[in-house]
Amino acid sequence: MEYFDAFDDKPRDECGVFGILGHPKAVEFTYLGLRALQHRGQESAGIVASDGDSFSHHHGMGLVAQVFEETLTTLEGHIAVGHNRYSTTGASNLQNAQPLIREYKRGPLAIAHNGNLVNAQRIRSDLEDTGAIFHSTSDTEVIAHLIARSRQTLLEDRIMDALKEVRGAYSLVFMGKSILIGVRDPYGFRPLWLGRADDSYVLASETCAFDVIDAEPIREITPGEMVIITETEPEPRSFMFGQIQPDLSQCIFEYIYLSRPDSVVFGERVNRPRRELGRQLARECPADADIVIPVPDSATLAALGYSAESGIPFDIGLYRNSYVGRAFMNPSQEVRELMVKVKLNPILDVLEGKRVVVVDDSIMRGTESRQFVKLIRKGGATEVHVRISSPPNKFPCFYGVDTPTRKELIASSHTIEDTRKYIRADSLAYLSIEGMLKCMKSPKDFCTACFDGSYPVEFSGQPTGQLPIDFKD
Repeated sequence: MEYFDAFDDKPRDECGVFGILGHPKAVEFTYLGLRALQHRGQESAGIVASDGDSFSHHHGMGLVAQVFEETLTTLEGHIAVGHNRYSTTGASNLQNAQPLIREYKRGPLAIAHNGNLVNAQRIRSDLEDTGAIFHSTSDTEVIAHLIARSRQTLLEDRIMDALKEVRGAYSLVFMGKSILIGVRDPYGFRPLWLGRADDSYVLASETCAFDVIDAEPIREITPGEMVIITETEPEPRSFMFGQIQPDLSQCIFEYIYLSRPDSVVFGERVNRPRRELGRQLARECPADADIVIPVPDSATLAALGYSAESGIPFDIGLYRNSYVGRAFMNPSQEVRELMVKVKLNPILDVLEGKRVVVVDDSIMRGTESRQFVKLIRKGGATEVHVRISSPPNKFPCFYGVDTPTRKELIASSHTIEDTRKYIRADSLAYLSIEGMLKCMKSPKDFCTACFDGSYPVEFSGQPTGQLPIDFKD
């Protein structure tokens, strides 16, 4: 079922995970945590709770508030795991909604996964050859099968056995009847935090989920670390399950677009690097203009940085209606054009007669950029100069961010000038890779594969490093 969204041309925010053990309001806190992490996945949501003896759960398609509008009170337990999902691997349907629940020899198991396993298809094929039956198309189910097949006794040992087989990006939260386990892959692609709410311990993708429940952030889970939380131990146990990579591969798009600016991710609050990207963009790509405006809302901080560095006044020139969802299936062209105005509209007295710099965080297909340039011109702007606070996206992501295929990425087959003509801007400029990394505290610790095609994890028989031009087209 295909819905039209006039401004659905961004990298989708993979997933958000949340877990809590030992709190009487575990279900309510998980719900609130998922609301705070809604930006990381808006396709489906789920919560699994345990009272120590059995699981109760609910999953649904849509936003967290819609999914749990009438069902939250049916969940009971002092342990809970929650998940927001965008489909990076597996179809968009309820069957693939997480947390995934499976029964194995030692009881029920719930798994919430943020990331993507690059060798999941090969493992799945091998498991099916030996009689395994899969109930979803999600790569997370591969982990569940590997856990079930382990000969170890303890859940944490079974998880370690499973993780020896998989490769790729994963921040995982596991829940048994009376245990909560958090795991982060050795490359550190995706964030995962440990916090404390009263006398209970909490795991979450971002610290913004702690703020909403008044939990105290303790620390970020180290790449290659497993944290085990039980009711019988006063403190979480922790150990390294995999060799730490000499060079980490943290996803730089967490700073460019994915994470909330009030969250601490990869060791610092997102606000600073996101503003600095805008400052560096102004240094590299100046423009003669009267005002700087953002494409709301994800580019606002970068636009503020651009304005501060360039001295060009900042203003809000486009209004985004936050209450518009995917309302039509396959609308007519006339309705498509009208829907653009419902979701995003120019503020005429800001734009009229002005030379405008409009800052955005990325360009994927170019369709959204073309639409907002058109709107700004309709608002009366005399010139529209587009500035992008990241380098050209030439390669798809295989580590948990749902980006278009390489054929769909406009920068993979078109020059910047070609793209400028397509979006009908007076000028177009991107931040350089070198400039982007200059904004990071530890430049060598980031994955830049979506910009340069240098994939850090080997997969599909390909070596690490630069991939051939036709890879995954």
